[in-house]
Amino acid sequence: MKTDAEIKEDVLDELAWQPNIDDTQIGVIVEKGVVTLSGVVDNNSKKLAAEKAVKNVEGVKAVAEDIEVVYGVNYKKTDKEIAKVVVETFEWNSSVPEDDISIKVENGWVYLSGEVQWSYQKNAAKNAIKNLLGVKGVSNSIKLKNNIKPKDVKERISKAFQRMATLDADGIIIDTHGHKVTLHGKVHSIKEKEDAEIAAYNAPGVYDVKNELKVQYYSKYA
Repeated sequence: MKTDAEIKEDVLDELAWQPNIDDTQIGVIVEKGVVTLSGVVDNNSKKLAAEKAVKNVEGVKAVAEDIEVVYGVNYKKTDKEIAKVVVETFEWNSSVPEDDISIKVENGWVYLSGEVQWSYQKNAAKNAIKNLLGVKGVSNSIKLKNNIKPKDVKERISKAFQRMATLDADGIIIDTHGHKVTLHGKVHSIKEKEDAEIAAYNAPGVYDVKNELKVQYYSKYA
């Protein structure tokens, strides 16, 4: 198992390797496999890129992200300008049912609410705007509605896991309560944990996913 010092060294190397990240702007603390990122960047895409890069490092169990986004004077957008761009972005995105989604912008944060049919539509709404200039973050409170029976939810998720080459489906336990899903068991990386959660969210009939999967480091040379 990697020590915290070894994980920190790998995280710093990964951040330095990324062409769109200035690693000198980001601080890294590692404690028992949990990585905390801090610092200030000038746009939200750099913040997201740093988080994504760290999750790819072997041995990282979780990421706590305290990076602040501070736009320069030339890049500041009013809430009204941001709201207009969000609306236009949704209109051009075929995966987003814009008529079913309400938008509120406050201090650079975009708040989404409303009700859509599928999880991919909810996720598409957030992903379409999270990197827009001026957006500091997105709070996605969109709710789901569909006609899939609760008893079919578990079977659909299980089949989805079996189809995914990136998941060790045998290590994941699926518990369902109505349209809510809880994932238990062990996976080998944060990426695998997130892939399982995304797959569960994308299954028809799922309204909420509680991800209790544990990241268990293993040596590929064992």
